[in-house]
Amino acid sequence: MQNANAPRPDFEQLVELHSRELFVYLWRLLQHDQDAEDCLQDTFLRAFRALDSLQHTDNLRAWLYKIATNVARTHLKKNSRAASTSLEIAEDLPSPSPGPEAATLNRMDLHHLSSLVLALPAKQRAALILHRYQELPYPEVARILDITEDAARANVYQAARKLRAQTGQKEYANA
Repeated sequence: MQNANAPRPDFEQLVELHSRELFVYLWRLLQHDQDAEDCLQDTFLRAFRALDSLQHTDNLRAWLYKIATNVARTHLKKNSRAASTSLEIAEDLPSPSPGPEAATLNRMDLHHLSSLVLALPAKQRAALILHRYQELPYPEVARILDITEDAARANVYQAARKLRAQTGQKEYANA
């Protein structure tokens, strides 16, 4: 743990270090570029305002994820986009690119999976994304979501179980 008297981190450096991964996380939660960008800006605005009052600066990454998670939850509650969000397909498909039929089926599968993830309860969705896609360990997921490590594991497990049941795939078996 860092000493409370340690110098405060440079805010611009925090933004530079964590913007990309936080944007990806927010996009995965919200499935909309502009919403993710707006929430990212709000996350860093809130972080900037609170930085001087921080008692400990030992895990700023988890602190930023926590702020981002809360901002995204508030945004989802205000806008209720979860049911009607359409997935914006990335233009850079993996090589070699599939034929038109396969590409269409891949987009449909991706859109279907995305809608299933968006339909998960907020805490399960956040835990799954943090652990499986942001590759954060359970202790950090727990810290970000203000839950115990066991609850983080349970949320990821329940989310994976629901996705497995709805897709019939075993991909989520080892969540």
